[in-house]
Amino acid sequence: MRVAASCGKNLREWAREILLNAANEQQSSDGMALFAEVQALRLLLINTLEPLLRGEKMTPEQFKEMLRYVKTNKRKAAADMLASYAEGTSEQP
Repeated sequence: MRVAASCGKNLREWAREILLNAANEQQSSDGMALFAEVQALRLLLINTLEPLLRGEKMTPEQFKEMLRYVKTNKRKAAADMLASYAEGTSEQP
């Protein structure tokens, strides 16, 4: 009750706000994880299909390295994509 009062709210208002914020953070975290996985698929497709379409072959070692690259960079790719949406800039090919 003291924490709620120190925020200028009654206990119900304070508890509701805390619970809603926690729920929104959880949804945001889940949504970001899902978006990062979508970006991982995009990275994998772009980086593997382009050389294959040029007639190049990919060794199993190269593919494993590509998977490591995707795993390492998917969160950054997702953050960059969200930032470009927020700025209203168009995506580069």
